[in-house]
Amino acid sequence: MKQKLQLRIGQQLNLTPQLQQAIRLLQLSTLELQHEIQDALDSNMMLELTEEEREVESDTTTTEILNSASDTQEQQESEPEQDFGDNIPDDLPVDASWDSVYPDSVNQAASSGDFQELDYQRSSSLTLRDHLLWQLEFLHLSERDLAIATAIIYTINDDGYLGLSVDEIFNGLQGQIDELESDEVSAALCIIQSFDPPGVGARNLAECLRIQLEQLPMTIPWRNEALRLVIGGLDYLAANKVNSLQRLLGVSKQQLPEVISLVRSLNPTPSSLIVTTEPEYVVPDVIVCKVGDQWTVRLNASLTPRLRINSTYSKMISSDKSSREDRSCMRTHLQEARWFIKSLENRNDTILRVARSVVEKQQDFFEKGPKFMKPLILRTIAEEVGMHESTISRVTTNKYMDTPNGIFEFKYFFSSHVAMEDGAECSSTAIKAFLKELIDQEDSSKPLSDSKLVELLKQRNIIVARRTIAKYREMMGVLPSGKRKRII
Repeated sequence: MKQKLQLRIGQQLNLTPQLQQAIRLLQLSTLELQHEIQDALDSNMMLELTEEEREVESDTTTTEILNSASDTQEQQESEPEQDFGDNIPDDLPVDASWDSVYPDSVNQAASSGDFQELDYQRSSSLTLRDHLLWQLEFLHLSERDLAIATAIIYTINDDGYLGLSVDEIFNGLQGQIDELESDEVSAALCIIQSFDPPGVGARNLAECLRIQLEQLPMTIPWRNEALRLVIGGLDYLAANKVNSLQRLLGVSKQQLPEVISLVRSLNPTPSSLIVTTEPEYVVPDVIVCKVGDQWTVRLNASLTPRLRINSTYSKMISSDKSSREDRSCMRTHLQEARWFIKSLENRNDTILRVARSVVEKQQDFFEKGPKFMKPLILRTIAEEVGMHESTISRVTTNKYMDTPNGIFEFKYFFSSHVAMEDGAECSSTAIKAFLKELIDQEDSSKPLSDSKLVELLKQRNIIVARRTIAKYREMMGVLPSGKRKRII
């Protein structure tokens, strides 16, 4: 085959570095954007905060310093003056220490302002495993029993239940502990189950509830009946079989609710009493409020600091004192800084335009609540603001809106539609709101079935299939009617 050269003309779409940066900034969340801005400030000499941002940071730092100095001065004025120089004895005993001569000096120094910052240090979150190991340290166990108990604690899951069976733990420890017997593992498990919180280390729900009941005083009414219920009647309770429960417990129909009430007062997840996690706060990107008769949308200016080009470094580009390599490097940084500032402006403008369009489409939601949410898709907003659907998808991901009804993610306002009898459309969010209202108002002894919910929605001109109701109910975390039924 003969080789030859050919010239072809064609078009190809390539993303410029500026466009790639703009797209990447657009899809970042608030926290990720703040880290990105800080990294840009640290790496680019041409970027700096505006004077307003510097004044805010300076005022905050100055206020903290003045408050600290003021507190220290007040403390020194309130304390009596001590003259250590005149009271020093000429000779001290050989076995004397500084504390025996000046017992209060160390305590006063430790309570001074230099050590106040230690009070504000954030402690780490407490885990269930740490809490159990801490209790284990107070027991005078042999090294053998301590190793078994420690292994059991490490198998307890986040809910407080035993993650492995006793046989599995026994098989895993056989190669580590000589002449190990399964009774030793069972005995160590009983020790762990006596720890706080009550019910920890249980193998199933029935054992968890039983442990909690056994730790209650004997004088608690219906304690023995509740024990019989959790040991052999939980299935009857889940199925609401009143007659079977009465025969099992030997109580009347009037006494049964008292026993069930005691069982329901127990905690099915013991770890919830111990495990502490750091709260996760949602910072809204835009704020929606009503001014007069109009709904207004504004950006949350506290999220992104205002940036500008450093005038000192930018003037050095045209200076003859700088070398060619330095000027070339500064030009590169200057171009990157301009691109970064422009990308931030485009991001804020895009988010604001999309938010205003969403608020305009969903004014009934802001005025009357979720039941008046209208169907909305990404294409509708994309056509209105003149952007692609993928851009709208990036804007609505991990972006939040602060409204009088609460803080919602942008995606909350986009939902599918369901046809109504009069030809109109109803959003899935509105249907969920109607379902929640109906279920909240139902009689707990006779809960509404999915078929009945279909009929009630049809009375409001909303045509929904029963399987659709079941899907929405599962999305809302609502149990079927048979499991929602309460006998007390």
